[in-house]
Amino acid sequence: MPTLVVPTTAVHRSFLEAWDELEPHEERWMGASGLGKPDRSRTEVEDPEVFAQLVEEILAEADEDTELPADLVHQTVLWFVDGDQWLGRLSIRHRLTPHLLELGGHIGYVVRPSARRKGYATQMLVQSLPYAARLGIDPALVTCDTDNDPSRKVIESAGGELEDERHGKLRFWVPTHVS
Repeated sequence: MPTLVVPTTAVHRSFLEAWDELEPHEERWMGASGLGKPDRSRTEVEDPEVFAQLVEEILAEADEDTELPADLVHQTVLWFVDGDQWLGRLSIRHRLTPHLLELGGHIGYVVRPSARRKGYATQMLVQSLPYAARLGIDPALVTCDTDNDPSRKVIESAGGELEDERHGKLRFWVPTHVS
């Protein structure tokens, strides 16, 4: 059964396959760690040592003691996997900057194209809510483009309440507490 896990080198091959499926605007974060270091190319990440470094950097993003560039916030990155199959990524930003309050929100996610329309985005978002609650986030802001009906439905099915639309984004508040 697919589940959210901390990033791991065990899904290296599948991670690369997913990268190849993503659109250029979706893949920009695949080689990024968020530590202010240059993004890695798909070719660079083929190297198992480079991939292991990327995983370590992604894990470090959650550590509040890790120094980040001033414009970035700490985030917990989780991967959605089924065995050795990388299905998606979900990020929980620990706090909101003015930019994230308007556009990005606390939680962002992507599902690889070959795994879409199987309910995985909903599973990812629902499984992430206890993580967000443990970080003291309640409710969580989750946004999507105004024309992204599938994502809107995912957010609503997780309990999201629409607050408003800003800059082409629908802004939902999702309770993270466990009933």
